[in-house]
Amino acid sequence: MLKRRVFNRVAATMALAAALPMGALAQDKPPLKLLVGFAPGGSVDVVARLLAERLRLPLGQQVIVENKPGAGGRLVLGEAKRAPADGNTLVISPSGALVISPWLYHLNYDPVKDFTPIARVVTFDFAVTAGPAAPAGDIRAVLNWLKANPARANYGTSGAGTVPHFAGVLLSQASGVPLTHVAYKGGAPAVSDLLGGQIPIMVDTISETIEHHRAGRLRILAVTGNARSPALPDVATLKESGIDATAEAFVGLFAPAGLPADKVKRLSDAIAEVLKAPDLQARIREIGLNANYAGPQQLGETQVADLRRWERPIKASGYKAE
Repeated sequence: MLKRRVFNRVAATMALAAALPMGALAQDKPPLKLLVGFAPGGSVDVVARLLAERLRLPLGQQVIVENKPGAGGRLVLGEAKRAPADGNTLVISPSGALVISPWLYHLNYDPVKDFTPIARVVTFDFAVTAGPAAPAGDIRAVLNWLKANPARANYGTSGAGTVPHFAGVLLSQASGVPLTHVAYKGGAPAVSDLLGGQIPIMVDTISETIEHHRAGRLRILAVTGNARSPALPDVATLKESGIDATAEAFVGLFAPAGLPADKVKRLSDAIAEVLKAPDLQARIREIGLNANYAGPQQLGETQVADLRRWERPIKASGYKAE
C-alpha cells in the first residue's frame, strides 16, 4: 500500500510538471524574442507563431513574437542587427529583404555581414494567375494574347520592389512578351482588381489566389518554382510550359552577427525538430508555403547565391526605388 501511494505521488508530480507552462520550468532563462517585420495575420507572422508555440519545449524557454512592421521587412532587420548576440533575439525574414532590397535601397544593415544564419524554415514560389479579363487557355495562350494586345499587357503584384515584381520581369524576359508592372499596396487590392477585370494577370504568392482558384473565380496558370507546388500538384511550372524562368523564395531565421557556434547549433537543431511534425507541415502547407528546413551553412549559401542571382534582372529592369 505504501509503495502504491509513493508511486501515485511521483506520477502526480510528473503529470503536474508536464502540465506546467515552460516558463515555470525554466524561470532562469530569459524569453527568446522572435522579431517579425510584418503585421499580425500575414503568412510570415503565422509561421512565426507556429514556431514560437512549438519551440518552447526543445529550447526550454518562452518564445515571444514581436511584430515590428514597416518598409517591407527592412525596418526589423535594422533593429535585429543591433540586438545582443546572445541567442535570445532572432528575426524571421522572407528572402526579399535580404536578396532583393540590397539592389534597390540604401539599407542600414548588411544582409550578409550583420546576421548569423540559423535555419531556413519554409520555401515558396509564386503563381501566375489569370482573371476574367484574360482569355481562356493555358499560359502560352494568355501570353500570346497579351503580346497581341500590348495596351492590356499588365501584371499586378502586391508591391513594387518585391520578389513577385521581379518574378514578373523574369517572365517578361523569358517569354518575350513586354509586360508592364502594376504595383498595389498589398495583395488584397491586387486580387480585387484581378477579379474585377482591371488587370488580366497577377504574379504573387500562391496564398493570395489559391482559394479563388479552387473556387473557380480565378485561374492559376503556372507556378514559378523548379518543381510543382504541393498545394497545386495539377498546375505546371513555367519551365514545364516552355518558359525558361524560375523564381523561388524562402523564409529564414537569423540572429545578430557573432552568435557563438554552440548557440547556433542549439537553435537550429530545435527548429529542425519542430518542423518534422506532420501537423505543423500541414498547417504551413495550408497557407501556400512548404516546410523545408535547412541548416545554417546551407541557408547562408542560399542567401548569397540568391543575392547574386537577382542582381542582373533587377538592374536590367531599370526599376528605381522611390
